[in-house]
Amino acid sequence: MNKTVLIKDTVLVALSVAGSFLARALGGWDTALQTLVILMAIDYITGILIAAVWQKSSKSQTGALESKAGFKGLIRKGLILLVVLIGVQLDAILGLQAFCRTAIILFFCGNEGLLIVENLGIMGLPLPDFVKRKFEQLKAKGDPTEADKN
Repeated sequence: MNKTVLIKDTVLVALSVAGSFLARALGGWDTALQTLVILMAIDYITGILIAAVWQKSSKSQTGALESKAGFKGLIRKGLILLVVLIGVQLDAILGLQAFCRTAIILFFCGNEGLLIVENLGIMGLPLPDFVKRKFEQLKAKGDPTEADKN
């Protein structure tokens, strides 16, 4: 076995272990977490496209692609996952079955979905109103104080 293959295999094993640990810490790699991560990735990618292609980003002064704004976006996505981790821990100490975690994930799925709808609107892609309403409902479902109002 040559050195390059050994290094590649070592890196892949390390990333697999880290990914498994992270998924476990976030309450498991279930459909809810997968959906949140997918929505976060789509929002980030559409945000980059808005800045790089359309140059209409509200995150930079010129509207163009800016590494500092992109880095801040990644930090925000990481902080979302941190809040999910807090929800997992709240469920654990309160003896709940993923109530806090699920509410947090639903809230952020709704929020990310609305950001995607906004990004696609900036790109000129029309979307049916019901899509936006569904994301708003999802966001409200994740916020018990909002859900009580409906």
